[in-house]
Amino acid sequence: MLHIYRQITGLKRCLPVVIAQKRAQAERYPLEPVHIVAKPATHFLRRFWFRQVRDVPWQISDGELRALLEVLRKADAQLLHIYFGQIAVHLLPLIRAWRKPSIVSFHGADVMVDMNKPAYREATKQMLDAVKIVLVRSDSLRRAVVDLGCDKKKIDVQRTGIPLDEFPFRERNFPTRSRGGEWRFVQACRLIDKKGLPVALRAFANFLRQYPNSTLTIAGEGPLLGELQRLAGEMKIDRRVSFTGFISQDQLRDSYYASHIFLHPSETGADGNQEGIPNSMLEAMASGLPVFATRHGGIPEAIEHGVSGVLVPERDVGELTHA
Repeated sequence: MLHIYRQITGLKRCLPVVIAQKRAQAERYPLEPVHIVAKPATHFLRRFWFRQVRDVPWQISDGELRALLEVLRKADAQLLHIYFGQIAVHLLPLIRAWRKPSIVSFHGADVMVDMNKPAYREATKQMLDAVKIVLVRSDSLRRAVVDLGCDKKKIDVQRTGIPLDEFPFRERNFPTRSRGGEWRFVQACRLIDKKGLPVALRAFANFLRQYPNSTLTIAGEGPLLGELQRLAGEMKIDRRVSFTGFISQDQLRDSYYASHIFLHPSETGADGNQEGIPNSMLEAMASGLPVFATRHGGIPEAIEHGVSGVLVPERDVGELTHA
């Protein structure tokens, strides 16, 4: 993920050593050293046993534990930083076996997913007790982690900023409010439930009744692509909606500059999945785009309602339409 890459490469007072299960897009994310500790051949059987049979979160095998400890030993690592809470739960045997400090950072989806299950909540509490420091990217995540039983003294809010020089501010010339106004909207995100994309499409369909020349660009990939394309077709707005798929940072920046409003009507998923503070939203704001979003997760910590954007309730198509 780009925001993790930015954090790692931004470190100046230490030498980061990255450990991952696999490496992808090495050209896009040039970084060394990266050590690969791959999933064992029995991973999916172990995961099935833990999750489906025992209904508890799976944890690394003894072989993975030995391999990870060996990498840390050879690197003479002094601190272990684990990205995402659920990964830290999987790595709880490593946290306990390693004699040096460990920290974990929460980013949103990793806070409330499966926390309605007692075994998952207990494993998360054990992990929070075992680590030295807990980093969260918003005050809303801080409150959620405290609710999971974390000692408040361990928690530090660490905002994940964006490189402002890559998204310089530009003034926008907004269309007239006459019927012929050509408003251009953009939403950039993973195409998943918590991003509120069906709400964005329905609100845009309503908006088109008054401003039929407007367009909506949805940039990103994800499992909901087909469903969203069908919805756009059913509402007969598919000619006004563009699904770009994955685009580069340069292309995304150009899309921001070509648009008038950034949409991000996030909502809490059925599994409890929530946002921290979306990076794409911060990038859009840096470029000068006002944001129409929801009172969800850490979003209200970044948007001042009526100043840098507009906030509406989750899943409220009507409020978003008239924002």
